[in-house]
Amino acid sequence: MTELYSVRDVARLFALQESRLRYWMQTGFVGPTVRKGGRFYYTFRDLCAVKAAKDLLAAGLSAQKVRKNLEALRRALPGDAHPALRLRLCSDGESIVALADDVAFTPSTGQVVMAFNLPALGGQIVESLASAPAPSIDDAIPGAIGDEPTEANLGPTAYTCFVEACAAEDRADVAEAEALYRRALDIDPGLAAAMTNLGNLRHRAGDLAEARALYEQALAHDPGQTEARYNLGNLLDDSGETELAIAELRRVCQAAPEFADAHYNLGLALARVGGASQARRHLERYLELDAGSEWAGRAREYLTQLAA
Repeated sequence: MTELYSVRDVARLFALQESRLRYWMQTGFVGPTVRKGGRFYYTFRDLCAVKAAKDLLAAGLSAQKVRKNLEALRRALPGDAHPALRLRLCSDGESIVALADDVAFTPSTGQVVMAFNLPALGGQIVESLASAPAPSIDDAIPGAIGDEPTEANLGPTAYTCFVEACAAEDRADVAEAEALYRRALDIDPGLAAAMTNLGNLRHRAGDLAEARALYEQALAHDPGQTEARYNLGNLLDDSGETELAIAELRRVCQAAPEFADAHYNLGLALARVGGASQARRHLERYLELDAGSEWAGRAREYLTQLAA
């Protein structure tokens, strides 16, 4: 049976503020991969990614480089990663290598900024959680930041503003959300996730020029942010720049093959420019990923039309 860990468990284990973990989740940086009963849980594999993110950021790597390393880590770790595995992870700041049976590894640069054994991490988890008080039922529910003094809310930091903006969006308070995203960007002009979310608000408001500028700025700061590229592709399509839209949506599908909506929108755009066979491929892929959605029926209708 797979062991699952709450947000509070992970915060305690790695000495991180819960609000920072929620920020990482909401920005798509790193987070839990299991959701049960409306609550989010981390697997052991997720814990490895959190530890890698913490150590690499502490070593001074940029968020973009850390994201690249996390992607390498996910590829390196087996799907059933468990503390009992005799596996060692090393990074020279550019890539992560997984080695079995504790085989010694020296990166070509000779500089290791992160190295840890999974069995040791497993022992740390057991020791930490065994000595902790029993968690409450709400431990794993990501929510608004509380009033207790923490690193995350001692002052108006960019990510507290970002989290509060997300909460305002959930309440459908668009004006408050926009103000908070702008405040976050005043504090941290490089916060790409805030640019993307603010771009979405401006797009929905009909301000395509500012929305496009925000998506492009987000991608300049973080080229790996598929959400910004996906939304830019949709905006370009709305603006009649179909070929550019197709190019952006292709890049999204290549970078994130399981991004269902990107396949759907790319399929429709390709169908409009006469790329029937490619359109079918992406619409079929959409149905593989999201067959039960409200858009699945439309995707099947489009496929029928393309086959006629």
